[in-house]
Amino acid sequence: MSRVLYVVVCAAGAARGVGRLVDLAQDAGWEVQIVATPSALDFVDVPALEEQTGRPVRSRYRKPDEPKPPRPDAIIVAPATYNTVNKFARGIADTYALGLLAEAPGLGIPVVVLPFVNAALAGRAPYRRSVEELTAEGVRVVTGDAGPHAPGSGEDELDAFPWHLAVSALGGPGDTKAP
Repeated sequence: MSRVLYVVVCAAGAARGVGRLVDLAQDAGWEVQIVATPSALDFVDVPALEEQTGRPVRSRYRKPDEPKPPRPDAIIVAPATYNTVNKFARGIADTYALGLLAEAPGLGIPVVVLPFVNAALAGRAPYRRSVEELTAEGVRVVTGDAGPHAPGSGEDELDAFPWHLAVSALGGPGDTKAP
């Protein structure tokens, strides 16, 4: 039986490579649903992702007459921005993506966050607190060996973005790691 993985994509330079994450997740046996923050829609190739996943990219709440999508068995947030990490930790649900994230820990849905944040932002107290709070709630926040990139160097880091870490932290559909 196929299990559903929601991939929440945020507006960061690495977002244009999210198809690599989709491939890795599908290879691990996940059925993938892309959920883009409204700003992320400008960073991704929506038609290509829809073809790759066989599902519409979602970025807004559904209308009452639209079919309800399947509930996710797990969620990966990648690339996660400074803004999304902080809003997620505070329970702010001002977009469809954040609404899903706000509810997930309470529903017991495993969440993995793979940030794409520069060192200046990652060093700020609000961000550090957010990571600690999310981790305390069972959310897995993973980073590459190099950690946050230097300010202004994000474009140089796109090819090295560690998409595989998010899928590894989650496990496969049959062995989802409980938070």
